Amino acid sequence: MDVADPHGPFGSSSQHFLTEPMKLAPAFLMILLLGLSAAAQNPAGSAERTAGRAVIEGIVTKDPGGEAVKKALLELIAENQAEGGDYTAVTGLDGVFHIEGIVPGRYRLFAERTGFLEMDKRRARTEGRVLTLAAGQELKDISIRLQAAAVVRGRVTDEDGEPLSNSQVAVLRQAFVSGHSRWEQAGAERTNDLGEYRIAGLPAGNYYVSVSPPPDFKSLIEAAGAAAAESHRATSPDKQPTMSYQTTYYPGTPDRSQASPIQLHAGDDFPVNFSLTPSPSLSIRGSVTNLPPRSSAVIMLQSRDFSVVLNGAEIRKDGSFVIRDVAPGAYTILATVEGTSIPMMARQALQVVSNSVENLRLAPQPGGWIHGRLRLENKGNLGRFDPSQIFLTLRAADGDDEALGAFTMEDGFSNLAHVAGDGSFEWKSVPPGNYYVQLAGDGGANADLFLKSAGGRDGDDFGISVSGGTVALDLVASANGGVVEGVAVDRKGTPVANAVIVAVPETRLRARVDRYHKTVSDQSGHFSLHGIPPGGYTLFAWESVDGEAYCNSEFLKSYEGQGSAMKVGEGDRKTVSLEVIADSEDQP
Repeated sequence: MDVADPHGPFGSSSQHFLTEPMKLAPAFLMILLLGLSAAAQNPAGSAERTAGRAVIEGIVTKDPGGEAVKKALLELIAENQAEGGDYTAVTGLDGVFHIEGIVPGRYRLFAERTGFLEMDKRRARTEGRVLTLAAGQELKDISIRLQAAAVVRGRVTDEDGEPLSNSQVAVLRQAFVSGHSRWEQAGAERTNDLGEYRIAGLPAGNYYVSVSPPPDFKSLIEAAGAAAAESHRATSPDKQPTMSYQTTYYPGTPDRSQASPIQLHAGDDFPVNFSLTPSPSLSIRGSVTNLPPRSSAVIMLQSRDFSVVLNGAEIRKDGSFVIRDVAPGAYTILATVEGTSIPMMARQALQVVSNSVENLRLAPQPGGWIHGRLRLENKGNLGRFDPSQIFLTLRAADGDDEALGAFTMEDGFSNLAHVAGDGSFEWKSVPPGNYYVQLAGDGGANADLFLKSAGGRDGDDFGISVSGGTVALDLVASANGGVVEGVAVDRKGTPVANAVIVAVPETRLRARVDRYHKTVSDQSGHFSLHGIPPGGYTLFAWESVDGEAYCNSEFLKSYEGQGSAMKVGEGDRKTVSLEVIADSEDQP
């Protein structure tokens, strides 16, 4: 019935973190990266029952009905991969699971079964449940409820009722990323030769459905040799606009603001059909300037609404380009230059409303080089300091981290830097812009670290401006970050498990995502926040939060007066009891 064999952090359990990367704090993603090296010496690999290890057991049932779920996979993932282990178990006919020989520590417990989702009251539990296990502890009577997932299915046809195969149908939901509302995919599929699609594994909730037509290869071929046609178009105002199939939202509108949501319940099989009709096509026309001889450029269009790269265009010899079939919305357009010894790039925000964008000019600049050294001001309770266990993240000051993500390692840029053993670090080919640095560690020995200064400037104030050239950065970290711990309770004083605890910084720093500190209470309601920089904070405890909504000022206004304000000094350790803000029935 149970399996005690651990697997690495990028085994079957990795889907929880890698397909939902904005659901967990960036530091927790670093835990998984560092787990690669820790997995090789995972202490959980012994088949023996070791004294001092913990045991958990429980039951998995269907909701509603309470029927036992057999063959459900349980995964117990250590938050600190350098010290803990990863374990799996499978439920038997009675729905019971049992895992023993667990190294003490803090873990996330996930339950999986095809066609079902783990639920926490009215919401899908995407981040697992937090368990803190002590040496020799036996935690029993864990109850996990699985709810049947919903399905959206249907057919996509053209104006004549003929099937449109290879169309991309997406089920979308609104979520908060770094405090900004974004549309993210909950699921997507392409239509088959009959125009049919089926998207499964959806939790109950409100969604939008869109369909993007298959590539129009005829228009792409025509566009490749359309220089003369473009010239003629400019001198022929009476020419009819290009007609094409557009991305369409249920119940049948190309305007995203006019889309209607669908409400899915557990186990629903919801039909959504589309009939696409050609409509005038919006486009973005422009040129890339300052191209060096024998070089070429690549254009990408990054949606600021969906956090995905939607389209691209080829650059003609004169540097001009056209991006066709653009839906209204907010975008960042990116240009990278190939064939040069020094990478060059440009990015610009633009808004497409009801008309095409004309005469856009992009002037790529050489990428910058940021390099420096990270040193530790004091060790505090840290003991031996190992810089190689630290990652640094370069964050865009304007919050457009999604656009940065479109620049790949092939362009020579990654916003993640690993600190070497001697404390050195670097970012190559950094796109022009303003940035700040976020410190991330493994959540274990380095948990109390915070970034104190850069180039002599206080951590509250420093920023990095890049416009090519070299930026030398001297970073100072302190191991005396503040610690706030306590218990999350309901109105009756009963401890609340899996409450979301957030330390929200003072108003002037709320645009800095790195200054928010988040954790989750364990099965006893206990929580601990480490590495908090000195300053003023308001602590909140929510029963659940949509993504990073707590970074949004409008969201926080709804909860004024319900948090606990406190001042945290360097090296402070504070204890607090937080009353959990319960989900309201009208909360999305």
